[in-house]
Amino acid sequence: MIDEFLAHGLSDVEEAVRKAAAIEIMPRFRQLAEHEVDEKNGPHDLVTVADRQAEEYLTAALTRLLPGSAVVGEEAVHADPGVYAALRADAPVWIVDPVDGTRQFVNGDPAFCTLVALALRGEILASWTFAPALEELATAVRGQGAYLNGERIRSGSPEPGAALRVAIAHPLYTSDENKRTLARLDVPGVAARPCGSAGLEYLKVARGEMDGLAFTWPSAWDHAAGLLLVAEAGGTQSTVDGVPFRVDRDNALPFAVGRDEATTVRIRELLRGV
Repeated sequence: MIDEFLAHGLSDVEEAVRKAAAIEIMPRFRQLAEHEVDEKNGPHDLVTVADRQAEEYLTAALTRLLPGSAVVGEEAVHADPGVYAALRADAPVWIVDPVDGTRQFVNGDPAFCTLVALALRGEILASWTFAPALEELATAVRGQGAYLNGERIRSGSPEPGAALRVAIAHPLYTSDENKRTLARLDVPGVAARPCGSAGLEYLKVARGEMDGLAFTWPSAWDHAAGLLLVAEAGGTQSTVDGVPFRVDRDNALPFAVGRDEATTVRIRELLRGV
């Protein structure tokens, strides 16, 4: 069933992602009323009516396209953490972040996106990263490469001798312990900055605009689409214990993402304090 869907159903997913943005997200961009923005776990953890409505739209559309599939969406998990367990089950699962970069969305910054990934027993099979305000759609299918607006993209390797450009978990969302770990990247030869939308940072690595990433949180909806996109563009990733990050298990954190294996290893070893 899943092979048949991957062969013939991907364009329908793209249409659903585009429609969710057109119907539920873009009409509210720079048009949000105060009552349409709420806090979840604090003043920097925001959710809007666009997040909720877009996730509801995608949940209905994606499960209709692939009967028997489940959805692990950011807002559904916030309402019921037990939803996350679907990642460890045997049914195909859609991993959805309806508005990745809600802070940017609320502030009228176009650097936000919708993230959708399809996984089976922890393996990410396909992904969609759609930035509607930037008119960019990045897609990947396992074993078939990474594409941006239909054009093949490759991560390449950093320029020899240049400082590594690394986006790291934003300090607004990190603990003091995580801040100390990430501070290990404050060394000569590394130019680190706080990340924005995780999905768009992954895209920058996949297209060679950033050299690497260092993340300290495990939420599957932030990482699933981007991890496949980077892998299909030629990049790699590793947790600090030297194995790949997976959405269906507990992971040693933080984890590193790089345009190539050497970059990933360098970031990982710095994070380990080696």
